[in-house]
Amino acid sequence: MTVLEKHEMGHPRLLSLSLLLFLLFFSSPQTSLSAPSPPTFKPPDNYLLDCGAPKTTDLPDGRTFRSDPQSSSFLSTAENVQAATSNISTNISSSPLYLTARIFPERSTYTFFISQPGRHWLRLYFYPLPHTLFNLTNAIFTVATDTTVLLHDFSIPLDSSVVFKEYLLNIVSNRFSLRFLPLKDSFAFINAIELVSAPDTLMTDTATAFSPTGEIAEFTGVSKFALEILYRLNVGGDLIVTDNDTLGRTWRPDSSFLKFAPMAQNVSISPKSVNYLPDDSNVGGHATPLIAPTLVYASAVETADSNVIDPNFNITWEFNVDPNFSYLIRMHFCDIVSKHLNDLYFNVYINEMIGISQFDLSTITSGLAVPYYQDFVVNASSISNQTVLVQVGPASEVDSGTVNAILNGLEVMKMSNSVGSLDGFFSVEGSRIIYRDPNSGISSKKRLIAVIGLIMSVGGLIMLAVVFCRWQKRPHDWEKRNSFSSWLLPLHVSHSSFMTKAGSHRNPFGSHKSKSGYSGFFSSTLGIGRCFSFAELQEATHNFDEKAVIGVGGFGKVYLGELEDKTQLAVKRGNPQSEQGINEFQTEIQMLSKLRHRHLVSLIGYCDEQSEMILVYEYMSNGPLRDHLYDSNLPPLSWKRRLEICIGAARGLHYLHTGAAQGIIHRDVKTTNILLDEKLVAKVADFGLSKAGPSLEQTHVSTAVKGSFGYLDPEYFRMQQLTEKSDVYSFGVVLFEVLCCRPAINPALPREQVNLAEWAMQRNRKGLLEKIIDPHLVGTICPASLKKFVEAAEKCLADYGVDRPSMGDVLWNLEYALQLQEAWGRVDDDDDPTEANSSKLIVMAESGSTAAAPTSTR
Repeated sequence: MTVLEKHEMGHPRLLSLSLLLFLLFFSSPQTSLSAPSPPTFKPPDNYLLDCGAPKTTDLPDGRTFRSDPQSSSFLSTAENVQAATSNISTNISSSPLYLTARIFPERSTYTFFISQPGRHWLRLYFYPLPHTLFNLTNAIFTVATDTTVLLHDFSIPLDSSVVFKEYLLNIVSNRFSLRFLPLKDSFAFINAIELVSAPDTLMTDTATAFSPTGEIAEFTGVSKFALEILYRLNVGGDLIVTDNDTLGRTWRPDSSFLKFAPMAQNVSISPKSVNYLPDDSNVGGHATPLIAPTLVYASAVETADSNVIDPNFNITWEFNVDPNFSYLIRMHFCDIVSKHLNDLYFNVYINEMIGISQFDLSTITSGLAVPYYQDFVVNASSISNQTVLVQVGPASEVDSGTVNAILNGLEVMKMSNSVGSLDGFFSVEGSRIIYRDPNSGISSKKRLIAVIGLIMSVGGLIMLAVVFCRWQKRPHDWEKRNSFSSWLLPLHVSHSSFMTKAGSHRNPFGSHKSKSGYSGFFSSTLGIGRCFSFAELQEATHNFDEKAVIGVGGFGKVYLGELEDKTQLAVKRGNPQSEQGINEFQTEIQMLSKLRHRHLVSLIGYCDEQSEMILVYEYMSNGPLRDHLYDSNLPPLSWKRRLEICIGAARGLHYLHTGAAQGIIHRDVKTTNILLDEKLVAKVADFGLSKAGPSLEQTHVSTAVKGSFGYLDPEYFRMQQLTEKSDVYSFGVVLFEVLCCRPAINPALPREQVNLAEWAMQRNRKGLLEKIIDPHLVGTICPASLKKFVEAAEKCLADYGVDRPSMGDVLWNLEYALQLQEAWGRVDDDDDPTEANSSKLIVMAESGSTAAAPTSTR
C-alpha cells in the first residue's frame, strides 16, 4: 500500500471531514495562523486529464481537467481496439476525478508535447469503478514511460480502493509517452492524469550520501534519477491540500509515523513570521515558498518537556520502504522555537547514522525563522527491516543553548534503480518491458550482440596486428599525446600534451596501449615511479586473485602483490565503471607525484597497459592502525608505541599542510588511513579526497562536504568551508580512538556514547576519563603524559577552527607527552627507586621539569 492509499481520500466521509476542519481552522478569525498568498508559478507544460469524463471537471482548488473528448488527440490505442469508458457515478470517493475511468483492453499510449524539458510532476489516479463488462479490481497491467518502468504487473491492493501515485521525472526531450500495457488476458485503466512542469529550482543535482560503513560524501547526479514521492509530511502541522500549495502537492500530518509520540510536541507560529532569504542568497539549501509552502515552515515538532525528561533521546519517524531501492530524503527546517541566535544545537540521524552533528540553523541562515532544507541519499544497502528511520535529538554535548531539537517537514522519495525502474528490475527497451537479472545486468539480446561483437573484434585484431607490425618502427607522436603516462603527470609540471586544449585530456580508461619504455622515461624523470607491465602485476597478484584483496574503495580494489625478488607491493587497480574512483585516482596521482616524506605512503609505480589504470604502492605489512586498536586479535599496543604512531601520523599531516607551496588538506584523516609498516612506523595514506589548501589571499577552500562520519569537522560540515584545521579536528578524534580503543561512531551504544569525541570530552570534563580508556593501558601511563595527550586531543576538537592548534603545535605536544612517558618509565625501571623519589619525579614530570622541551623534526 502506498502512502496516499492510506490518505483520507480513500474514505469520502473522512476526506470531507478533514477538508471541513482544515478550512474552518484556517478561516477562523480566532486563529493566528493564516497562510499568506502562495507564490505564483505558471508551468510551461500543464496537462490535466480526467480520463473517461464526458465534459471538463473543475476542482475546488481552481484547476480544470480536460474531458475525454478534449484529450483524445493525446491517446493512441492498438488497431481495431476501442477503449471502453466507464462513467458510472459512485459515492465511494468524493473527488470528481474518481467518478470516471478509461479502460484499455490492449496496449495504449498517451503522448504529450513538452515545450520546456526538465523536471515534471506525473500524478496518476486509480480507483476500480464498477463496470458492466470489466471488473477493475482484477486488472493487472504495467505503466511505463519511454525510459522508466513506473508500475509493473500492478493491481489494486485488496485492502485499498483509491491508489494515488506521484512521480517527479526529468524529461529531456520534447515528447513524453505514457504507456499502459495490460497483462495477457487482462486490461488496464486510469482515472486521471497530471503532467505538469516543476520549477527548475525545486531539485538540486547534489545531496549528502552515506553508507552502512558510516562514510559520508557528496552524491552527484540526482537529475539522472526518476523519483517516486512516497511520503510528504507537514511535521507538527495539519493537512495541507492542493489549494494551499502552488505546485498542487498534498502534505500529510506526521503523527501516524512517530514511533513514540510522547517524546514530541507540536509548535507553530504565524506564517507571516517566516523569513525567507532573498532568491540571490548564496546560502546553499535556503528554501523558497516553492520548495515547500509557508505553512510547512510555520509548524514543527520539538522535544516534549525537554527540561523534565532525560534529554538523551531522539524523536523518531519510521517509514516502510522497499529495501531494493535507494531513497532521497529531504528534510525541512525552520527555527521557530529559539529566542536568540546560536541557542539551538541538535543532531540529525537517518537509519541511526548521524547526518548532521551539532546542527545550528542560525549559523547557516544568520537569522531565526528562516526556512532551510537538506537532501540526503540513503543507499539500499543501508536499509534493514524494510524501514527508514529519521531522527532528531538534542546535541547534549554542547554545554550552552537550549536542550531541544526540531523538524518542520519531511519528504521521502524512491530513486529509480540501475535499469531505470521504480518497480522491480525491469527496463524499457524499445516498446518492450524486459526483466534484467540484477546479478548479470545483461539481457539475452545484448549477449547476442556481445558474441557478434567478439567475432568481429577477432577479425579486426588480426588486421590491426598486420598494420601494427608495419608501423612499429616509425615514431609515434600520437602515442605521446594519448598515453596514460601523460595523464599521470603532476599538474605543476608543464607538458605540451597534458592539457593543451579543450578535449585533449583523454579518459584514462581509453582504448590505447603505450610502450613501457616511453612511459618509464616520463615516470622516472618526473618522480612517478616504475612502469610495471600488466603481466608483471598479474603474476604478482596471482591474476588479481580475490584472496589477495587487502582493501576496497570507490576506485576499485587493492591487492597484495609479490615480485620475483620477494618485494611485496600494494596494487591499486582502478574500476573503469567508477566515476568517483577516477576522480580520486587522479587526485591521488597529483598529490603523490609531488610529495615525498617518511610518514606518507609512497607511490612506487603504475601500469599503463590494456586499458588498465593501476597504481603500485609500498606495502604496509602491519596494516591500518585501527586493526591494532579493536575488532582484531592483534596484541594491544603499549602507550609508548601508540604515542610514537600518533607522532608519526602528525608529522605526515604537518608536512602535508606546510611542505608544499600551497599546502594540502587530506580531508579524510582516520585510523584506517594511517598504515603501519613492518617496524610499526606510521604513514598517512589515501589522498583521493585531498584538496590544495587556501592561497595567501584566502582563509578557506569552499567545497562540497566529503569525509567520514565521526571524524568530520562540524564547522566544515555546516559551512562547507575547508581549512587545514578540518584535518586537525579529525586527528583529534583519532587521538581519542587510540586512547579508548573503540570506533569513532558506534550506533549500538546509548545515544550519549555513540560519538566517541563527544563522549570522551564529556567524561573528561567530569573527571571520569579513566573509566573509558583502554583497560590494557590502566596503570601503564604517566599521569602527566596522559594529561598532555588529552589536552592536545581536546584542543583539536574545538568547535571553531580558529580555536584549534596547528598540526605543528599538536606534534610538539605529542612529542612532549612521549618524553614525559619515557622519563616516567625510566624511574619505574630503576633497580631501587624509593617511593619518595618516584613521587618526586612524577610531580616534576607533571610540572614539565623532568624533560626538556622536545626538539621536533617536523
